[in-house]
Amino acid sequence: MSVECSLSPPPPPPPAPPPPPPAPADSKKKLYQTIASSRRPVEGDHTEACSLLSQRDSSFRKDLQWILVNTYVPSLIQDGPQCGLVALWMAAHLRQPRLSVDMEAVVQTALSRGYTAQGEMFSANNMALLAEEVCSCKAELLSGGLSGDNAAAVITHLWGRQPVLLPYDEDYNHEPCQRSGHRAHWAVASGVLLGLDQGSVSSSGAQPDPSLPWLHLPSDTSSPCPIRSMGLREVYVLAKQGKSLRYQLWSLDSVAQSNEQLRTMDPHRASDGIRYVVPSGDVEAGLAGQAVLLHTRTQEQ
Repeated sequence: MSVECSLSPPPPPPPAPPPPPPAPADSKKKLYQTIASSRRPVEGDHTEACSLLSQRDSSFRKDLQWILVNTYVPSLIQDGPQCGLVALWMAAHLRQPRLSVDMEAVVQTALSRGYTAQGEMFSANNMALLAEEVCSCKAELLSGGLSGDNAAAVITHLWGRQPVLLPYDEDYNHEPCQRSGHRAHWAVASGVLLGLDQGSVSSSGAQPDPSLPWLHLPSDTSSPCPIRSMGLREVYVLAKQGKSLRYQLWSLDSVAQSNEQLRTMDPHRASDGIRYVVPSGDVEAGLAGQAVLLHTRTQEQ
């Protein structure tokens, strides 16, 4: 006698898990944070600058006398749209006598004064007011562009080892570009590289760099700035910004051109439903043709 057993069919497999939620909109913005986390800043007034110049050696005319002045500022990677506040925090480290400035205090002061809502700073005038409050030093607002007399003011200020806060349009490699203000960003310049006719600076006031014989470093911090020299041919600024730990070298002309054309806020940001503090007259009124000079050795009167 045989017995037949009826077996039930196996249960159906469980449903596939739902797809992961889409990455947040700001995940791409934080790629620079990931890159920075695996690197360390290069410290020293001239160490990283000389390395940059060595990499771009062929870009500099050897018939000119090149002289570099810089005062190191520490690096800080921004968290969200805090480029201006981070640039100010970096610049604050050149304050004399030294002042301990906490980044959170900078953010909270900007929020409490109504200068920002998310960390953004679309007003150079507000940046100057904020700098005076958190750094207890004089902040000078330049307007009318970064050429002519204003370029001379920037160069002289940097030669004096004092920082300049610069708004500009940031390209994907962090260099100045021209996007009508849609990529408005802040950097702090802490140094200047001048290309002059040979003999414009005396050998007693500057010594050749051991690794780059065509580059001179001032041996006396009190040597006068050669800005009025008829032999000044090329000008670069040494700057840092909140998306990289490293210094960058930009021609002052490229910064001036980028700064001058800041016009409107990025349309995507303007329509993202998030509140930002934008001055009447948009980005053009708040940033175009403007910069902030921090007089870090002068107590606010």
